[in-house]
Amino acid sequence: MTILIVFNRPPYDGTDVTWNGLRLAGKLAEAGHAVRIFLMNDSVDLAHESCQPPPGYDQDLVPMLKALIAKGAEVKVCGTCLARCGIHKNEPYYADANKATMAELAAWVADSDRTLTF
Repeated sequence: MTILIVFNRPPYDGTDVTWNGLRLAGKLAEAGHAVRIFLMNDSVDLAHESCQPPPGYDQDLVPMLKALIAKGAEVKVCGTCLARCGIHKNEPYYADANKATMAELAAWVADSDRTLTF
């Protein structure tokens, strides 16, 4: 089964929403599902090397996403959001977090068995 997870929220927004979404993605990958992740809106900060957890937060989300990539998860990041969203605007995305378009997201939605949003 192919599962698309779309993230929209800032990685560190005072909740554990992004952390829990990444944890779920990891468990789905471990269960043998193909995992696709699309970052848009302020979640694009997760694709920047400069994204760091705030003081006192015990999880570093960037290595979690990179571990998913290493396990075969496909990650695409909204290209328009690169200049419009997040606190790390206009910084390049790291390797394997590929800049993408809304058309690519639409194709993923149409081609995935399940789509989840966080």
